[in-house]
Amino acid sequence: MNEKEKSYRQKIGRKIKLARARNNYTQEILAEKLQLSTRYISQLERGIAFGSATTLVNLCNALDIDTDFLFKELVDCKIAEQSDALDNEFYNNYMQLNFYNRKIINTFVSDLLKLQGNYFEDKDMDAR
Repeated sequence: MNEKEKSYRQKIGRKIKLARARNNYTQEILAEKLQLSTRYISQLERGIAFGSATTLVNLCNALDIDTDFLFKELVDCKIAEQSDALDNEFYNNYMQLNFYNRKIINTFVSDLLKLQGNYFEDKDMDAR
């Protein structure tokens, strides 16, 4: 394994560990959810092992994260829409919120989108 791959694995492993901690899962709980060994979870988190596509998908589902969370900073994407699609800092902060506070944020964003839609609809009516 070259240094670049080692670095990628370690960065992904740290994110797995972060997401596990945010969910208040021990390595044992996560291993049980994924039907993997605790030792393998530890190796994933330390960047020693790297899971198959199936393992990564199951891991994302179990931790309620998307693949952007794991790979966003590792992929050099030149397309602005994809780069701007998810502000990583906001996402990280959001993931630290408890369920109740996430629900408040979701309601707030939904209300803002409704207001924004009404604003543009009103502007369209004024233009006619």
